[in-house]
Formats: sequence, structure tokens, C-alpha cells
Amino acid sequence: MSDVVSLRREPLAGFVAPSGAAVVLAPLPPAARFVLRARPAAQDAATGPLGVALPAMACRAATAGSRAALWLGPDEWLLLAPEAEGTALAAALATALADLPHSLVDVGHRQAGLGVSGPEAIAVLNAGCPLDLDPEAFPIGMCTRTVLGKSQIVLWRTGAQSFRVEAWRSFLPYVWGFLAEAAREFSG
Repeated sequence: MSDVVSLRREPLAGFVAPSGAAVVLAPLPPAARFVLRARPAAQDAATGPLGVALPAMACRAATAGSRAALWLGPDEWLLLAPEAEGTALAAALATALADLPHSLVDVGHRQAGLGVSGPEAIAVLNAGCPLDLDPEAFPIGMCTRTVLGKSQIVLWRTGAQSFRVEAWRSFLPYVWGFLAEAAREFSG
């Protein structure tokens, strides 16, 4: 049986980023992605293998090095790590959570990410996202499920002018095209 990861085609292969310094769109490197559903005891047990405490505050992300945990619901987190660490992380989490009620689902095959940054990143995202992305309302470290145009996304503010967008791989070309079109207003 062939290795599925080696056969996987990146969803944005061949897409050209819009030019201009006001907004930068960039495909993010492949990552390991897991959705963890857990009660408090399992949440605590997951912290060790993940290397980052799961955020307890609604719509917040926590990071440690190249790993992150994004709060998506009262008992649900999106866990992100470098793709090369995915198998080891899954095994370590499975061991730590073995005797605790939980659900750990690998969604790395389903999702992909892209970065949106620059002084006009908020304006470009707000072309299709109904959230108030002003730093007062959506500060650094905030994350949530939302929509962009007709696609569901997870949006995470990673810096003053930078965001991570996670979308289903099949919708990522649409999301990219939507953002690229919105960014044309700011291109030189």
C-alpha cells in the first residue's frame, strides 16, 4: 500500500499570491492536525504529550514552540503541530488518554492552512467574514470558527497584522481565490 501522505497534492499548488505589501497571502507548511474532545481530566492528561496547556478561556489559542491548541468549544480543541511530529504526537496522546473518556481525531488529511498578513489583512478578511476583527474585539491569540464567503473556516489572530486561516482542503482554493480577489483592491 502506498503512503497517502507522499501522494497528497497540496491544495494551493500552482496558485499565485497577489502582489503588494498591503496584504500577503501564503500557504502554510503541512501540519499535523487533531480535534480533541475531552472532559477536564483528559484535558489535563493531554497537556504533557502536547507540550502546551489547553486553553480554558473561550476562543483563545495557546502555543509552545511550534505546537498550538485552539479552543473551538467547551470541550473541543484543534491541536496543531509540525507534520513530522504527527505520528509521535498521536501515539503519545493515545497513551496519555487511554483510560480517560475522550475523542481524538486526526484531521490532517481534511484541513490545510494559509496565512493572511499585512496592514490591510483585516479589510481583506472582512470582505467575507462577518466578525469584528478590530484588535479590541479580536485580540492576538483569539480564534474561532466562522465563515469566509461561503466557506467555514477557523480564524486565529497570530499577530497584530497576521492571521491563520484553517479550511477544509477542498474549500481552500475557494478561500484563496476569495481573499486574492479582495486583496486586489490593495495591490499596487
